[in-house]
Amino acid sequence: MNPNSSPPPKNPWMLVFSSKTLTVGGEVGCLTLLMVIGSVFAGIWFDRILETRPLFTIGLVLLSAPISLILTYWIAMRAVRDIKTPPRKRQIPEEGEGEADQ
Repeated sequence: MNPNSSPPPKNPWMLVFSSKTLTVGGEVGCLTLLMVIGSVFAGIWFDRILETRPLFTIGLVLLSAPISLILTYWIAMRAVRDIKTPPRKRQIPEEGEGEADQ
């Protein structure tokens, strides 16, 4: 690669894709982590109050898995819906193009 050459033009799709991917990945990761930690603490709390040692902790952790999957799907579909395609540049034919030579 020549250091004096200009960088290749950036594809607008890659910019949208990379920022959306990072956003969705961050949202899904944080949501899953919060769901699991919340279900563990809620399960321990319920088990302490009702004196049923592992029952609620295991149940809430197992219940958080399908809920997390559903929310992950919902977040991903919302992100796909929010992606806006960049407007296409309309090419104006130059003078003489498109006209039949006579």
